[in-house]
Amino acid sequence: MFEKLTAIETRYDELMQGISNLSAESDSAQYRKHAKALADIQPLVEKFRDYKGILAEIEQAQELLNTTDGEMHDLAEQELHVLREREGSLLADIKLLLVPKDPNDEKNVILEIRAGTGGNEAGIFGADLFRMYSRFAERQGWRIDMLSISETGIGGIKEVIAIIEGRRVYSQLKHESGVHRVQRVPTTEASGRIHTSTATVAVLPEAEDVDIQIDPKEIRIDTFCSSGPGGQSVNTTYSAVRVTHLPTGIVVSQQDEKSQIKNKAKAMKVLRSRLYELELQKQQDAIAQDRRSQVGTGERSEKIRTYNFPQNRITDHRINFTTHQLTEVLNGDLTDLIEQVVTHFQSEKLKQVQEVSSKP
Repeated sequence: MFEKLTAIETRYDELMQGISNLSAESDSAQYRKHAKALADIQPLVEKFRDYKGILAEIEQAQELLNTTDGEMHDLAEQELHVLREREGSLLADIKLLLVPKDPNDEKNVILEIRAGTGGNEAGIFGADLFRMYSRFAERQGWRIDMLSISETGIGGIKEVIAIIEGRRVYSQLKHESGVHRVQRVPTTEASGRIHTSTATVAVLPEAEDVDIQIDPKEIRIDTFCSSGPGGQSVNTTYSAVRVTHLPTGIVVSQQDEKSQIKNKAKAMKVLRSRLYELELQKQQDAIAQDRRSQVGTGERSEKIRTYNFPQNRITDHRINFTTHQLTEVLNGDLTDLIEQVVTHFQSEKLKQVQEVSSKP
C-alpha cells in the first residue's frame, strides 16, 4: 500500500508542477484536466502526508519512552497512546479513499418517484418525498428541473420525473433508490387508524450522448395533444411526445412543454438515462432485469426506509440506522442520514476490496 501511496503522491507533485506552467485562459482544456486530476487525489495525498507525519512523531515518542524515566516517561507514554489512535484513524481514512470511485459519482441524476401501495395516501407520500429531495437539492446549491408530473388532484402524485444538476449529485443520492414506506394517520382517515403506504424512488445517473448512442431506427416517436388532470385537453396542438425504444420496450412520454421539440428533447434525455441504467445493470451481472429492479415492485416488505410519524422516527433498514428527526428530514435536512448511508456502503465496498486483495 505504501508503494501505491508514494506513487500517487509523486503524481500529485507532477500535476502541481504542470498546472503552475499552464494558463487557465490559453490552455483551458488542459488546465481543467489537470485541475480535476488534482482534485481527485488531493484528499488522499493530504491524509497520506498527515499519516507520515504521525509515524515520525510516533518514532520520536517511542525513542523518548525508551530513554527516559519518571515523569517524562509517563508523558511520553500518554503522547504515544494519543498518536497511535490518530495513526489508526488516518489509516482507516486512507483505506476508504483508496476504494475505487464510482465513475458516475460526478454525474447529474434523473430522479423518478412513483406512488406504490396504499391508494391516495401513497400518492401524497410520493409528493412529500419529492418535496424533501427538492429542498435538499436547494440546500446543496443544486438545480432541480421537473421533466414531467402526473398528479392525483388531492395533493399527491402518481409519478414525477425531474433532473437534478450540480456537483457530485449522484454520489449523494445513488443510495436513495428503493421502496420508501410511511406509517401515519392519513388526513382523510376519520377513525384515526395508522395506515402503511409506499412510494418508489429511482435515482439514475444522467447519460450523455457519449455514454449511450441511440439508433434512430430503433425508436418510434408519436405525437398527441397534451392533457391535464382527468384527461381534460390543455392544448389543441400535437405538442406532447411519446418515445418508444423498440428493442427494450421502454416508453417515455413528455407533455409539460408547449413546444414539441422541447418535449422530444426531454423525453430523449430520460430515455438515454434509462438505457444507460440497463447497460450498467448488465455490467454488474444484473442482466435481464428491467428498470424496476432498482426499486422493486413497491410492496411494503421490500422497504429500504420507514418514515414513522407517530414516533417521529425514520429507520433505514439497510444499515439499522434510526433518527428521530423526521420533520427536519422531510424539510430537506438529509445530510446526516445520507452520510450514514454513504459511509456504510463505502465500508462494504472496502471489505470487498480487501477480501479480493487478500486472496492468493
